Amino acid sequence: MTGPGMTAAATGPLDGKLVVDLSRALAGPHAGMMLGDLGARVIKVENPDGGDDTRGWGPPFVDTPEGRESTYFLSCNRNKESLRLDLKSGDGKETLRELLRRADVLIENFRPGTLDRLGFDPATLEELNPRLVVLAISGFGHDGPEGRRAGYDQIAQGEAGLMSLTGSGPDELQRVGVPIGDVLAGIHGAYGVLAALLEREQTGRGKTVRTSLLSSIVGVLAFQGTRWTVGGQVPQAQGNHHPSIAPYGLFRCAGGAVQIAVGSEGLWQRFAAEFGLPTADERWKDNQSRVGNRAALIEAIEAVFADTGSEELLTRLELAGIPAGRVRTLDEVFAWEQTRSQHLLLDIEHPTLGRIEVPGSPLRFFDGDGTETTRLRHGAPPRLGEHDHSIRAWLDERALLGASGAGVSGTGTP
Repeated sequence: MTGPGMTAAATGPLDGKLVVDLSRALAGPHAGMMLGDLGARVIKVENPDGGDDTRGWGPPFVDTPEGRESTYFLSCNRNKESLRLDLKSGDGKETLRELLRRADVLIENFRPGTLDRLGFDPATLEELNPRLVVLAISGFGHDGPEGRRAGYDQIAQGEAGLMSLTGSGPDELQRVGVPIGDVLAGIHGAYGVLAALLEREQTGRGKTVRTSLLSSIVGVLAFQGTRWTVGGQVPQAQGNHHPSIAPYGLFRCAGGAVQIAVGSEGLWQRFAAEFGLPTADERWKDNQSRVGNRAALIEAIEAVFADTGSEELLTRLELAGIPAGRVRTLDEVFAWEQTRSQHLLLDIEHPTLGRIEVPGSPLRFFDGDGTETTRLRHGAPPRLGEHDHSIRAWLDERALLGASGAGVSGTGTP
């Protein structure tokens, strides 16, 4: 959907860049999807025997006359082309070499050492294409005493400490409800690629960017990390209330709950005045005191909220200038006009499913005059091998151009 001051851009800032995506599951594919959202051409190389593992992850699946589609796969593979290659075969290796000679970026999330064994060690990649930027994502890092461990998100959430912070209490630990380690590794990998591409403009050479599920989780521990490294406290899970700010969390009310974030003394004074809480109480005189007496504060607030429904409470909180919100289910999130206004739901025409909606990119772009140039037209996640013929035909065309002296650079359109 477009509107005033908006253009229906089909490309993006990475238009003209070619990404070869050897990854599977989620971390690498998420990074590749982010680069595709930014306009890069992304060729997803898949095992001929079933393709990406996530094609078989479900339920839910959606049945079509040609088989079934995994909603998991659909979540992280838009704006890509699918090419089947057996990387243990001579043809597969040679086709990949031809792709890499023309590529700007290679994404892989094999176990450390696997790409080397396939014949694509750093020296070979350097010889094929010295301008190539390589993104390598692993579970626990490419070196160190446990660098060869397989990486799965829930295991990484536990090993990186995130599960120890998540849940109703120290004895009720929970994983985050999305594969956050995978997604964060994809995000960190994509921004590392962008930095390497920017540096290449000055040096003329590519480099390898490495990240992992472990590093991506540890890297976002934020104030919980410094609670230990500087403050000497070992944080523990404590449910839906902030460990360093009070009141800040989920509070029960009549027939439901609301979330509030009282993040300053000024907000506390307004909140206490609105709901008749005694600001002179020594237990609540400042944030440190309120954190130290959190249980009593929660009890007092929920007693005040007990006879008021969530919608009325949210209205009062808004009028008082207190940051607050509800907890939405995902069907409510994607029906919310605010979500849709941010292009966070994309209409895509899928070759077997027809018109589908998928969650959109979190980035928007604007020209200096305020005209939005965000990419609004997106390609559907591909069927396995959907682009085998067109990609091979494009490579043959590039090879002929090279043989005739016309050059082989540029990604072109297959």
